[in-house]
Amino acid sequence: MSKVWFVLCCVLLVAVPAFAQDATPEAADEAAALEPWTCPEGYEGQTLSVYNWSTYIAEDTIANFQELCGVTVVYDVFESNEALLSRLRQGNPGYDIIVPTDYMLQIMVEEGIVQPLDRSLIPNFANVAENLVGTPFDPENEYSAPYQWGTVGIGYNQTVVGHEINGWADMFAYEGNVAWLEDLRVMLNVALLTLGEEPNADSVEQVEAARDQLIANGANVVAIAADDGQVLLERGDAAIVVEYSGDIFQVIDSCECEDFVYIIPEEGANLWTDNLAIPTDAPSYALANVFIDYILDPQVSADIANYTAYGSPNQASIDLGLIDEELLANPGIYPTDEVRSRLYFSEILPMDVEQAYTDAWDEVKILLGR
Repeated sequence: MSKVWFVLCCVLLVAVPAFAQDATPEAADEAAALEPWTCPEGYEGQTLSVYNWSTYIAEDTIANFQELCGVTVVYDVFESNEALLSRLRQGNPGYDIIVPTDYMLQIMVEEGIVQPLDRSLIPNFANVAENLVGTPFDPENEYSAPYQWGTVGIGYNQTVVGHEINGWADMFAYEGNVAWLEDLRVMLNVALLTLGEEPNADSVEQVEAARDQLIANGANVVAIAADDGQVLLERGDAAIVVEYSGDIFQVIDSCECEDFVYIIPEEGANLWTDNLAIPTDAPSYALANVFIDYILDPQVSADIANYTAYGSPNQASIDLGLIDEELLANPGIYPTDEVRSRLYFSEILPMDVEQAYTDAWDEVKILLGR
């Protein structure tokens, strides 16, 4: 990975222990006196269209916003950054809020797909943790506000598997049903890691080697899941899945059993930050900024993080003790210093390498029949 991404990765994760320490009794008293978010006047009757990842918001987040502002929210979901990019490249069909991941946001900025925020309408931006301000993919935070962050690792049913899974090589070697994630960056970088290479290939030849590695180790793959691998795991269709951390922790929580485990593989894993952004030609631009301010409210942000079990970018939520203590103490959600050395961000790649990733992933799916 490039030095700038490595620095961001380290800064982000080094800050985690400090986050946990900030939840004091005094903070709890402060939280009790926290004023609820109030919608500015003048938005009644408007409609906001949100395009987000699935299973990625608290149950009452949208309903509360509708009630507070007197608006209607149309809420759609996408299953991959590439699907989001493809949809928006054809022109904005009417979305006001989108939630691209770090590297994808940078691509969208470069292509003019997103527009600058109106920070005067987002006073709660002050709640964002300092380590998530001024990131390489949006140095001035002109186009985005952080939403959630986490990792992509392995979820598995230890009762079915019968032994510990410690890394990607163990997943490849498993003789039962496995589901991969419909994310070409994640999966081809997994292949590079198991080949002893750095993630984020810098040549077409490396991508082709990663492609061949996936094909050679795909005999146990029963599905390439579009961000619903946790459903396949919970249902028993797959005993091991590649998935986003929070999705697996949601299954663990709902099950209230000892079957399911989430691990950050020993070879390494993707660390990502998803971001709230406003696409060009958004019909309700001002309301979109107000929605971002709402999401960055300490209580609203904490409710989302506590529900989804992803890392919170909201320092105020953490300082006020609003984040569940069990979540803050979970190294699968807020990784330890040891784990942080194994994490990497996806990066912007040269055009020929980017195309090679796309072509390689298409070939993998065709040859595996998925």
